[in-house]
Amino acid sequence: MIDYSPFWETLKNSPETTYTLITKHHISSAIINKLRKNKPMNTTTLNDLCRILNCRIEDVVQYIPSDTDQIL
Repeated sequence: MIDYSPFWETLKNSPETTYTLITKHHISSAIINKLRKNKPMNTTTLNDLCRILNCRIEDVVQYIPSDTDQIL
């Protein structure tokens, strides 16, 4: 399972807020909602978040093995 909990900690420690991400950096509220609900998003958005927050991908997302992952 892809988990965005590192994003919230990174955001908390940055000067940015969800409000500034939406208004200043034009991140949609739908993306914020996807982050809240651990929903899929594209790598371009992840790249934008890393650039805005000046962080690494590990500061935004982590993989947690789950029994509900699809069978390959």
